[in-house]
Amino acid sequence: MISSAPLVRRLPPAYRPLFVPGPFRRLLPALAVSDLGDGMSAVAVPWLALQLAPPGRAGLFVGAAVAAYVLPGALGALLLGRWLRGLPARRLIRADAWTRAVLLGAIPVGWAFGVLGPWLLLVLLAGSSLLHGWGASARYALVAEVLPAGRRLAANALLSTSGWVAMIAGPALAGTLTAAVAPAWVLGLDALSFAVLAVGAGRLSAVPGAVPASARDRAEGEAVPRGEGLRVLRTRPELLALLALTWLFNLAWGPVEVALPLFVGQELAAGPGLLGAYWAAFGVGAVLGALAVGMLRRGAVRRVLLGIVAAHGVALLSFAPPGPAVVSVAGFAVVGVVYGPYGALSLGLFQDLTPPPALTSVLALRSSVLMTASPAGATLGGPLTAVLGPRAVLVGAGLAMIAVAGCAVGAPVLTGRLGRIARLARGKSAGPTSGARTRAGAGG
Repeated sequence: MISSAPLVRRLPPAYRPLFVPGPFRRLLPALAVSDLGDGMSAVAVPWLALQLAPPGRAGLFVGAAVAAYVLPGALGALLLGRWLRGLPARRLIRADAWTRAVLLGAIPVGWAFGVLGPWLLLVLLAGSSLLHGWGASARYALVAEVLPAGRRLAANALLSTSGWVAMIAGPALAGTLTAAVAPAWVLGLDALSFAVLAVGAGRLSAVPGAVPASARDRAEGEAVPRGEGLRVLRTRPELLALLALTWLFNLAWGPVEVALPLFVGQELAAGPGLLGAYWAAFGVGAVLGALAVGMLRRGAVRRVLLGIVAAHGVALLSFAPPGPAVVSVAGFAVVGVVYGPYGALSLGLFQDLTPPPALTSVLALRSSVLMTASPAGATLGGPLTAVLGPRAVLVGAGLAMIAVAGCAVGAPVLTGRLGRIARLARGKSAGPTSGARTRAGAGG
């Protein structure tokens, strides 16, 4: 068996059972291939948008293209639940993958026939992302279907690591390919990667041992009333504050995705290869940061999250001084290092503070809310870059993150002081009234 192979024996014990023959191991290669395709799109989408942008509107159009590739997924997650909530996870993965494959595959076809214009690109990108919020969430639901509870945390970490590794290889590969062929053809490879995932998810339905998703969904639907996720957030201000912090963090990150390709192309006068190097450096840093998360103490998680936001902003200040690209590439690698642990730590807090019956509902709500942040920032990044320039936007994003962390540190202090003032005010107003009532009672 594979679990006895020398390479697998070198893995941490928690990961070894995942490589025993079974549904998860069978689907994992297809998931990794689609992650690689998504990694290539980080370079291909903005670079193709630069080539198709109307004259004088490069920043605006790149921002629109980046937002179109992500934002409809958030809308789909919020608006399509009535029709998609009860579908098995593997069907959601397959539907999202085929949608991506067909619509992204139309981009190189349109390019080859000379009919791919700015508006058609935006429509195809937006359509391809419509179901992606459901497809991405269904990956983790599928883990719960095919693995026992004791192996799910390791499987979730493995899926996250696949995404970060794709952020290393995908942009570097896309940068190399885009130097030789049009970025539209790179998006064609992205489409092919999702076709591989669609086929893999389709084959999974015949794998013995998979727990029927529909039965699981019905059981959870009976245990958790509709709207429970929002109700839990309302009664747990610490979760609501963490969601707000993460949303603002991602909002400040959005303009970076627009400004970085413009910074490479305009201020450094370089090509897609350097843009790929930036994203590869970020991915390497993120993998290292994610591996280091196990050394953190659980009691310090809240302070670590705030430190990550602030350090992320400080690292982006490496774009401020004019100089060789190696300085900002190194700074972007540090950005990845400090960001790598953030997702696992914040999700861990949600898992610790949420009642188990409501966890799925809360995490789904969290995902749909957070999916709006980075695209909203990218939409703002377009006009900001056009007015201020890409270097100023990159530095401004860093300063915004530092400000968010500072406000998050100060908010509990301010809230506590206001609470004490309110309690004192209530005490002063209640004191005479209480005494009057006592005297009245004694006199009666």
